[in-house]
Amino acid sequence: MRDVTYSMNVSLDGYIVGPDGGFDWATPDEEVFRLATDEVREAGVHLLGRRLYETMLYWETADQNPSLDFSTLEFAAIWKLLPKVVFSTTLSAVQGNARLASGGLAEEIERLRAEPGGGDIAIGGAALAAEAAASGLIDEYRARVHPVLVGGGIPFFPRHEHRVDLELLENRTFGSGVVYLRYRVARRPARPVPSL
Repeated sequence: MRDVTYSMNVSLDGYIVGPDGGFDWATPDEEVFRLATDEVREAGVHLLGRRLYETMLYWETADQNPSLDFSTLEFAAIWKLLPKVVFSTTLSAVQGNARLASGGLAEEIERLRAEPGGGDIAIGGAALAAEAAASGLIDEYRARVHPVLVGGGIPFFPRHEHRVDLELLENRTFGSGVVYLRYRVARRPARPVPSL
């Protein structure tokens, strides 16, 4: 079964964007950019909310800029080919290798898990990830933790009222001070119901 992964840049105090909506502090260096490229390469489909979809539209035409270096062009080529599902109540059409979601998030994930094919089901954006987490649909959390405190904004981790145990799969520290943390959600086996 395909894993559902949630991966974003995050400040040390837990935000993907600051209180002013900015995320300039998350500009990756070459090492961190390579990691992000590898994650996109592993994905079979990417689920996005409207805001992230609009931010990522840049990559649909980035390959037309002759001044970009190889690694940036490589990311653009991988992103452009990657199938994307956009969740929006305001968009009537999307561009590139994307389609608007035809159902709710849980329905889309169930359908994608049942389809043949490989690669992770990647989720981008805090609101979409919060919905998936509340339904227990996220299998892995991947955080690129930047050495900055932004003091507020949109949180990386969804705020819900139940505990989620995690198993560390990987950690890495980059020269820029960014720390990569990859956790799998620890699924507890269902307890047998005692018989009477």
